[in-house]
Amino acid sequence: MNLHRFQLIFILFFGLSFHSFADENNHLSWAGCGITKKAFMKELASAYTKKTGVQIDLDGGGATRGIRDTVAGKLDIGGTCRMSLPGSEKSELYASLHPVAWDALAIIAHPSNPVNNLSMQQIRDIYTGKITNWKQLGGRDAQINLYIRRGKISGVGYAIRQYIFKDSGMEFSSSHIVKSSGPLEKACEKDPNAMAITGISSARKRKVKILDFDGKSPTYENVKNGGYGLYRPLYLVTSPRPSKLAKDFVEFASSSEGRRIIRENNTVPYLDAPQLMSKMLIYGFDVK
Repeated sequence: MNLHRFQLIFILFFGLSFHSFADENNHLSWAGCGITKKAFMKELASAYTKKTGVQIDLDGGGATRGIRDTVAGKLDIGGTCRMSLPGSEKSELYASLHPVAWDALAIIAHPSNPVNNLSMQQIRDIYTGKITNWKQLGGRDAQINLYIRRGKISGVGYAIRQYIFKDSGMEFSSSHIVKSSGPLEKACEKDPNAMAITGISSARKRKVKILDFDGKSPTYENVKNGGYGLYRPLYLVTSPRPSKLAKDFVEFASSSEGRRIIRENNTVPYLDAPQLMSKMLIYGFDVK
């Protein structure tokens, strides 16, 4: 019996995917949330490879891919910056989410932009098209080019709708629509009139201006102590039957060594601030 036929029999009778053989070939695949990837995954994966010899391939694709492709067995591990949403796709019910870090929504603009702070109401008015010019915010007389993510269930897009509008179906007023957080952040590096919201964990590694929100800056300490209100967890995702290698990597991410690496990348490890969850700010309640 050849190997291909042997694998097919395992899939049919035991519900295992080809990626379940990761223990055999010393290899893991990870994809998903671009913010998590840029924030610390490269460094975390590199340290794990050095420690264990296990090779980890990293790819993007967004939070939805991170959840659904992992459940489907296309990935060993996924990354997501939103909770699973079985209402949008039943398969997400079977995802196991493991919180590893705290991120915050960051308002970003071009480095030359003179505006330093936006209020909650101003953000609402920008996203609904009531404010369209930077002059209305104390800046230059120039149109606001608001960059947003495609769809309504991307990690950042979903969080904005919940935190700021408490309406997961909210429509945003923008013609600058991009497919992932990478192009969104790059636009704010190049476009003098750009504005966007992304994760602070990746924004820190870009040449952008990070604006204050309601007078608070998303510094490491402000995220850790909850002083900056727009925070959320970053998760690793595993399937209902993860390989031993996948489970070992998740454990490594939350170990003292893994937390040190996350801290060194200016991101707050989840276990460093568990009290944030008790403040009930994550994905706000009363959301439609």
